[in-house]
Amino acid sequence: MEAGTILYSTIPWYPKRSLPRNPSNFPRFIRASANSRSQRGYRGPKPSKDWVPDWVKNNDDAVRNLPIYVGGASLLAVLFNRSVSGIAPVADASSSQSRADLLAIALAVTNILTGLVWLSIRPKSITVVNPEGVQCQRICSHLPNFVVSELLWAWESLSAVTCCRSLVVVYDSVCILQIGMAAESGKDSEAVTVDASKFVQGSVYQGVMRSGAQSYLANLLLYPGRSELPFLPSNTQAVILQPLGDKGIAIIGGDTIRGFTTSDQSWIAFIGEKLDATLTKYSNIFPSMVQDGV
Repeated sequence: MEAGTILYSTIPWYPKRSLPRNPSNFPRFIRASANSRSQRGYRGPKPSKDWVPDWVKNNDDAVRNLPIYVGGASLLAVLFNRSVSGIAPVADASSSQSRADLLAIALAVTNILTGLVWLSIRPKSITVVNPEGVQCQRICSHLPNFVVSELLWAWESLSAVTCCRSLVVVYDSVCILQIGMAAESGKDSEAVTVDASKFVQGSVYQGVMRSGAQSYLANLLLYPGRSELPFLPSNTQAVILQPLGDKGIAIIGGDTIRGFTTSDQSWIAFIGEKLDATLTKYSNIFPSMVQDGV
């Protein structure tokens, strides 16, 4: 008997089939065009339009006057109905018609008063104001080059992206940067110098340092503490007071009321942290520095 059995199986062999290179029923190119899409119809989501807000925005005056027209027409209708209905002109509490007329008159007067209020309250248009002053660029002469480049980077970034037109940095009771538009001195037509020692004793600086948080004065003209910022242009519209750690502050003046958005305020806070980290490394040289103009 053999030790093993070898199984043989026949493998079928088919000759090579030739396939057509370019089948006639298979599209070689698929072209997508706007015309074919429009013919079939777009079935995706379509942007919705708010017709009512758009109409109100485009017809602001008519909408504000609408309650007056409705109230006046209602009042005339009530008086006309009273005159032709044959009821005594004197209101009678026992008459249901008199009570209904009084209620209609009260609603008509309410509509008229609402229209008058809408006409008296109008949003004030906010425009960009050109700061009244002179261009200024003063940097402490004893600052290292790296710190100077960091401060100039902060100024260029703020002035290019936000409504910032003035920047003053006071650190360790020393004004290390005054750049942008500044108030004009009456004597020599130069920029008003920042008196850092006087500024740090004021309530504005003390309040910001006490809270340790950013202070945003959206409308500087309504803020009584603006007298402590005489180095800014007189028509500065908004100011951000950004603390730099517990030793300094950055005063950022803008040319638009409420011109600094929420994202601008957050971004300025991050820039303040970056400047504080840079200035902390060289805090030992600030007491001996003297302000100099560049």
